[in-house]
Amino acid sequence: MRSSAVASGLLAVLLLVLVATRWGPLIAADRDVAEALHRSAVAEPGFTELNRILSDWIWDPWTMRALIVVTVVVLWLRRERRLAVWTALASVLTAVTQRVVKALVDRPRPSWPDPVDSAQYEAFPSGHAMTATVTWGLLLWVLALHWQERWRGWSVLVVAALVSVVGVGWTRVYLGVHWTSDVVEGWLLGACLVCVTVLTYRSRLWRRIDEETGGE
Repeated sequence: MRSSAVASGLLAVLLLVLVATRWGPLIAADRDVAEALHRSAVAEPGFTELNRILSDWIWDPWTMRALIVVTVVVLWLRRERRLAVWTALASVLTAVTQRVVKALVDRPRPSWPDPVDSAQYEAFPSGHAMTATVTWGLLLWVLALHWQERWRGWSVLVVAALVSVVGVGWTRVYLGVHWTSDVVEGWLLGACLVCVTVLTYRSRLWRRIDEETGGE
């Protein structure tokens, strides 16, 4: 877990630097992919509408946050209150981090004469991709702590998580509201935050608190 946190964090920093300095090969690749997908989105209105439903409703950040709220409430009612607080804090930190990075990099979104969708705020990183990564990462972590061995649908949930995280990234680029590197950065930052959340929850500080409070 520690190596995953370091690797995803370093890659996220590297990509941030490349985007902030407008590294030519990356910018060109982003533009080529965006233009190709935008042509497809304009030519296939039915498929484009499906992507809009998935992106703007099913995989929307507010939908993801609602899943976290439900998880936090369930944990709180089960008296898993430290885990509930830690999960909530990780979700809040995700929202704050993406807004700070967006403001610092201030990257414009793709601009089209015939847009098929619209979005607010700066492009980098993708809030949809980052929020989905953190949400599903936290859900899998919480379930693994308590129910993985007893729940037969575990593999189904893992597949659903992968489809959601990859799928929302695809929709954001396909709909022309993000560059590919925006989405990749969202995945990397999200993965790093999940790893840090798990590592800090397992830290000696928490074990010491458990010992002092008797695990309540």
